[in-house]
Amino acid sequence: MRNLKDLLYKVSLELVIGPTDISVERVHFDSREIKEGDVFVALKGSAVDGHQFIEKAVASGARAIILEDLPDYQSDNVTYVQVNHAHKALALIGANYYGNPSKDLKLVGVTGTNGKTTTTSLLYQLFKNLGFKTGLISTVEILINGKVIPTKHTTPDPITINSHLAEMRDAGVDYCFMEVSSHGIDQERVTGLYFVGGMFTNLTHDHLDYHSTFAEYRDVKKRFFDMLPSKAFALTNRDDKNGEFMLQNTKARKLGYALKTYTDYRAQIIENQFGGLQLKVNNQELWTKMIGEFNAYNVLAIYGCAIELGLEATEVLEAISKLDGVSGRFQYFTTAAQRITAIVDYAHTPDALKNVLETINAIRTRNEKLITVVGCGGDRDKTKRPVMANIAASLSDQVIFTSDNPRTENPDNILEDMEAGVEPIDFKKTLTVTDRRNAIKTAVQLAQANDIILIAGKGHETYQEINGVRSDFNDRMIVADLLNQLNK
Repeated sequence: MRNLKDLLYKVSLELVIGPTDISVERVHFDSREIKEGDVFVALKGSAVDGHQFIEKAVASGARAIILEDLPDYQSDNVTYVQVNHAHKALALIGANYYGNPSKDLKLVGVTGTNGKTTTTSLLYQLFKNLGFKTGLISTVEILINGKVIPTKHTTPDPITINSHLAEMRDAGVDYCFMEVSSHGIDQERVTGLYFVGGMFTNLTHDHLDYHSTFAEYRDVKKRFFDMLPSKAFALTNRDDKNGEFMLQNTKARKLGYALKTYTDYRAQIIENQFGGLQLKVNNQELWTKMIGEFNAYNVLAIYGCAIELGLEATEVLEAISKLDGVSGRFQYFTTAAQRITAIVDYAHTPDALKNVLETINAIRTRNEKLITVVGCGGDRDKTKRPVMANIAASLSDQVIFTSDNPRTENPDNILEDMEAGVEPIDFKKTLTVTDRRNAIKTAVQLAQANDIILIAGKGHETYQEINGVRSDFNDRMIVADLLNQLNK
């Protein structure tokens, strides 16, 4: 049981009808979950308006309703709390309900287009390996000192976030590393959380189906740094043209990392090959299993974060050298006999795909073919489809366009959008195989000794979503099985 008055702490109230000094049970924004004594928060979404379900929530036993628009009729024995921003109110109420657990942890948020999952996952692995009780909230999973909780969203809803943070607090977790998406910032999911640090990776073309312009997407990301307190640190990628913009109005301590710019944390790539990276980090040499320039940035970011959190430089560098990569991020398999290499990567934006392909091209000898299998998701930003196809075709020897997660769209229409971006000179290098499993199989059949196959777009995902149904689908398992058959 909680007191409604306590849950409303720091919430900006417009009007209250009924008492607030009452006991309530749980807080929900889905009317189907309401039971006797609960609080229902009516959220206005892009598809559904929670205000339509207020009567249903009351009938199910809601004791209090948090809303933006008062209904014409108010039921007796129900408290109506009118606010000007229900999403923000939900975040503050969620934090209050669980006793503001982020205050009891060292919580670091990571935002940007690419690299969030890798950076947060490596930070989790680093701190856990150094003996700290550690938590992770990422696209791939939520981890509480080794305990795995599956997740579907980069930044969960604020009730879920605070419930996991409370579980971390109760488990004695010292540090938590969290991906912070533009959707999560825009929908106030991280409002009310106390961050000791914020990190910016990069900003490229993505989510323009949600944000109407790139400038809006950029400005939403910046809001995360605007909310950081003065005692926090803000660590930005100073090689990214938007890196300085993110820190313009932050009250936090401003820091930078870069490969090409003089700043607080710097690195130089000495050697880059399939075996790993040799780096010089702030004049100290480091070898890591990670591959490519984009991973050099990720390694440098986690190094800077660890130092800002009080760890000792030599200890951090030694621990980084022992880190494994992140599942579905430049994860590769090689056949024993023909030495065919297959790389699975989550690259689902133009910049991420370009980075991975340029990394492969920088390492390979050019005596082998590079075959890329790539698709684009349905019900998402359509403008990046021809761009990604153009990049794949121009930087590969052979490209197979295929389905990603078509969701409710016709996959053939998505593929037509992609094909439109291919330059005439590159079109002869392309094939279209709608079925993703067959596309991967085709790539393996086309591959000869020493060739390289890149399977891009889904990475760690273990499903494919078609017409609202998620079916088991794992790029890594499929290509590993196909390669194993070549070894027999």
